[in-house]
Amino acid sequence: MTVPTPVLTGARTPHRLLDLEVDEPRDGEVRVRMAASGVCHSCLYAMDGEHAAIPMPIVLGDEGAGVVEAVGPGVATVAPGDHVVVSWAPGCGRCRTCRQGLPALCTQQPPLGRMADGTTRFHHGGEDVFHYGPATNAPLTVVAERAVVSVDPAMPLDLAALIGCAATTGVGAVRNTARVRPGEAVAVLGCGGVGISALHAAALAGAYPVIAVDVRPDKFAALIRMGATHCVDATAPDAADQIREIAGRGVDYAFVTTSAASAFPLAMGALAVRGRAC
Repeated sequence: MTVPTPVLTGARTPHRLLDLEVDEPRDGEVRVRMAASGVCHSCLYAMDGEHAAIPMPIVLGDEGAGVVEAVGPGVATVAPGDHVVVSWAPGCGRCRTCRQGLPALCTQQPPLGRMADGTTRFHHGGEDVFHYGPATNAPLTVVAERAVVSVDPAMPLDLAALIGCAATTGVGAVRNTARVRPGEAVAVLGCGGVGISALHAAALAGAYPVIAVDVRPDKFAALIRMGATHCVDATAPDAADQIREIAGRGVDYAFVTTSAASAFPLAMGALAVRGRAC
């Protein structure tokens, strides 16, 4: 099967729309017709050349949702027609960290850009085209069975797409990693997709205050609607002092959801005694 697909052929160059040949799913694999794909900063790093190890040409996209179109031999958890969220880090399910419930730290992840067997499912002109994780920017993508999770067909797929990375990361940090409890003070540094998901989770956990920290004050009104109780401009010279004053003694948890180098010392400076940066 051949489909037009946006392909990154080199850092700091525009994507090219190429007619890619898409293989049939092999053992334990699923082909998904994508309905929506999120835009993650990780993909921007690949486009900018920040990730030097990215193989080219490559199809980007690490969060998305769609409908199962075909399954390979041995697939038992989904069937054609199922609506699914695509996960960027499904894990093998067998290694030590997977058995500990930490699939994002799986030690058996396939080589970057390839499937578990070391090959690709995209080709152009007889040459391999690589996968950026699940390659959700493609109209059709082939992923491991463990990389798809069924969702209710009533859920809009454009919203479901965000669960694959942004929501899972932000909510998981608050609920599973930090296990925030009612009344604990939380600051979220960097309020993009992951940070907003962390704000939602902190509010649902009963945290107070929930402080949104970002470099864009024009976002503050929206962040208050999304779960923040207070907002602090991260560029302010006294940002850490402001956070500590709002929380009374500093925050119990500071969630760093941006790679900006300045966020790390700011998070440490905002912590209460025995506070933790996540």
